[in-house]
Amino acid sequence: MWFKNIFVYRLPADWAITEAALQEKLALKQLQPCSGLEKQSRGWVSCRGDDRLVLSANQQILFSLGVEQKLLPASVINRFAKDRVADIEAQQGYKVGRKGMKEIKESVTDDLLPRAFVLQRATYAWLDPINGRLIVEAASSAKADELLEQLIKSVDDLPLKPLNTEMSPVAAMTDWLSSGNAPAGFTIDRELELRATGESKATVRYANHALEGDEILAHIAAGKRVTRLGMTWNDRISFVLTEQLQIKRLEFLDIIKEESTMLADSEDELFYLDFTLMTGELAKMLTDLIEALGGELENRT
Repeated sequence: MWFKNIFVYRLPADWAITEAALQEKLALKQLQPCSGLEKQSRGWVSCRGDDRLVLSANQQILFSLGVEQKLLPASVINRFAKDRVADIEAQQGYKVGRKGMKEIKESVTDDLLPRAFVLQRATYAWLDPINGRLIVEAASSAKADELLEQLIKSVDDLPLKPLNTEMSPVAAMTDWLSSGNAPAGFTIDRELELRATGESKATVRYANHALEGDEILAHIAAGKRVTRLGMTWNDRISFVLTEQLQIKRLEFLDIIKEESTMLADSEDELFYLDFTLMTGELAKMLTDLIEALGGELENRT
């Protein structure tokens, strides 16, 4: 249970929900299998393959959105539609028009959907009531939004907001890099993306490259700004910070994972220990990162 890419959202200090209450609410919208003509189905699923939709450890809460999606590529639809069009044209003696082609493709889709392969995926979310945060593990904003949309449907009056900081990530990262001074507790790694602010949006990327010297300073002097920066926190967690305040490619250094492996006697214990260690470390890292970005833009309500 180690998150790889996260989006962070804010909950007000006076909002709270118990594990039991959240379990009750999510249970009303559990994942149901796709019916015959459905292309996709969403709902809450167990994180551990049992009846529990909500798990907690050390006052931290974990839950998961499941998505079933039928795999029906356009190439397959087009192939069957082409065969059907050929039969129709042979019978009628004239070509099928654009409207007729659209109707045929829709009919073919309806015929194939009940026989399509079904893929299932899960998106995890971690609720941190102590710090008033919701953290969604997702590589794309679309998947994060998918979970948030379902959560808002499941939990009435959820007062969720994006996390905003006084200093924008772009301004802060550009300052850290140009000054050579990383914020306290952080070091700058060997990954960087710079982008011009003009219409050209010219972009320069460095991977596994020393971020020192005149070349990079020249890019900044020419008007480029940092939009992605590799960093490490306290020699324990490395990550890439983006201009949208997304944290990507999280890597918990071996010393953290070894702690849970040495202490756990079973798979269940290992899962809970991993979750406890991950949330404990990430919560502290996020607090330090928010402070490095000047604190939150507005006070919690």
